[in-house]
Amino acid sequence: MTVPVIRALSAHDAHLFDALPDPLAAGEAHARTRFRPDWKRVALRDGRVVARGAWWGGPSDTEPVVVNWFDVAEGEEAAGAALLRSMPRQVELEFNLPSGWRDEPGLRAAAETRFAAARAAGYELLVERFLYRWTPELGLPERPGRLEFRTEPDDAVFFDALRRIHSATLDAHALRAIEEGGLDRAAQEELDFFHWCPSPREWWQLALTPEGELAGIHIPAHNPSGPTVGFIGVLPEHRGRGYAYDLLAECTHVLAEQGAEFVTGATDQGNFPMAANFAKAGFPVVRERLNFHAAEVASGT
Repeated sequence: MTVPVIRALSAHDAHLFDALPDPLAAGEAHARTRFRPDWKRVALRDGRVVARGAWWGGPSDTEPVVVNWFDVAEGEEAAGAALLRSMPRQVELEFNLPSGWRDEPGLRAAAETRFAAARAAGYELLVERFLYRWTPELGLPERPGRLEFRTEPDDAVFFDALRRIHSATLDAHALRAIEEGGLDRAAQEELDFFHWCPSPREWWQLALTPEGELAGIHIPAHNPSGPTVGFIGVLPEHRGRGYAYDLLAECTHVLAEQGAEFVTGATDQGNFPMAANFAKAGFPVVRERLNFHAAEVASGT
């Protein structure tokens, strides 16, 4: 068997990226995603595309932030691993899969091939997530009216709230940030994401109880693909009252009032309370996402 050739693409040969079958419908999942041709790579064996990867970042990012399209032909796990290792900067890898993919033998086999290639490149599974998409015909979730929402211009207020929220969190990304750099790092990563989103800072809101106590925060946002629930968080001392639903409902209303034709959202599959709140608010699961992190990825060439 010949050695695979890893090739970065350009605008002239970007068509090669489409030469591999797409059983997991990744193209459908990324219909609104804009990829840079030079951040796409393919692995060719005897001139045939056997693996492909697309690194992605925001319009103003100079470096990719995630690999969010990675396909491997059956039996080509080694070529896929080589492709992943070829990028100079190793970033998180995500797989966007059809909902219920485990129940379809063909989809499961295709997914397992990709996972095997990722693990061979040094990636490890971090978390499995539900992806949601609300549209206006589903109806707006009812606002319970229990909390008062207001804006707050001081980032330090949100930073403190995020530290308190993440002091007792189920979110895998936050837990990893805490393990690596403590609560300050977890809070700062969230703030950095909020500022990275191309949506107004004025959308960020605090949620207060009738007594004036801070109960939580919510961040209606636009990411480069469209309107999204950027963050929902309830302070630990106010949990157990169902306030996360209040925050999610308000976040959805704010985005709808801004003209959103859809609103996306996501939560870890192990975060049962938040998944229940998305269901209560009328957000259907449209896909599933598995996030792998580069635990022991060797330096690329």
